[in-house]
Amino acid sequence: MSSRMRAEIGEQPEALRRTLDSLLPRVSEIGQLARSTRQVLFIARGSSDNAAVYGRYLAETHASRLSTLAAPSVATVYKKKLDLSGVLAVAISQSGKTEEIVETLGWAADCGARTVAVTNGAGSPLAEAAELALITEAGDELAVPATKTYTTQLAALAVLGLGLGADVDLSDLRRVPDEVERLIEATEASEALPAIAGELSGVPGAVVSGRGIAFGTALELALKLKEACYLHAMGLSYADLLHGPIAVVDAETPAILVAAGSGPTLLGTIALARRVTGEGARAYSVGGGAELAAASSLALPGPALPEWVAPLALIVPGQLLTEVLARTIGLDPDVPRGLNKVTQTN
Repeated sequence: MSSRMRAEIGEQPEALRRTLDSLLPRVSEIGQLARSTRQVLFIARGSSDNAAVYGRYLAETHASRLSTLAAPSVATVYKKKLDLSGVLAVAISQSGKTEEIVETLGWAADCGARTVAVTNGAGSPLAEAAELALITEAGDELAVPATKTYTTQLAALAVLGLGLGADVDLSDLRRVPDEVERLIEATEASEALPAIAGELSGVPGAVVSGRGIAFGTALELALKLKEACYLHAMGLSYADLLHGPIAVVDAETPAILVAAGSGPTLLGTIALARRVTGEGARAYSVGGGAELAAASSLALPGPALPEWVAPLALIVPGQLLTEVLARTIGLDPDVPRGLNKVTQTN
């Protein structure tokens, strides 16, 4: 029986097309707002925070803008005023109603930052609080695990990167919706999808790893597996993984490795897959091309996209794996226990 989560995964190509059509004409507007800034501060929680990781790497590696992730408690709990002159504060929230994020964006403005909102909530408090609101066109998302709201956030951040002057090819971004559509079909046709879900259904935990521009994808896949499948999934950069936590990878704790099909982190991901399998553990790969697939125990396909836009599609096989795994172990992926679409934090 299909879930609402699966239906919304399938709605992503059209949601991405609508979002790009809506936001690409605003690149020059973003550039004008950002002209007086030097750094970028991303404000987010949950899946939106994982999207922010992508935004950070894109801004630093392709637009040469020093970027960081905010600690909202500095604003909301400690109530400390900082000098944010020269900072572009980018708040990300699918609903635009999370009070902590709205408050932190207002705090950033009071501290001298220019402000941008990325949200699916047109007319939301977050959109109203920002100087410039990039409204995604995901439509209503009914399943609790974010799918189309997450990938459209990534699309908005790719557009933000263009506004910041990223040295990239716009045609790559235009190809994303069609590639997501192809990847959904390819993943569901893959024998590896039910095979990996079957193996994960029998283990207590897993490590999900990537690096660089793919790191946010690893964090997001780990989050999905935790919230929808109750799997103890640890999201780590493979650089951090190799500094000690790799000791937890064993016969009962497999590694899931995510990578674009090209880019400077691919060789390290392949080496990690070989190390994991060489020590008798299972390594499942998402993307990374033929060489990573060959180094892995089982492999899901990845997008035929350059590294800078690969995360917009790279998460899709992970979303499908999460949905299949949840149903395999008898859970409803649409309504994970203890979660709601909007989470308020004190």
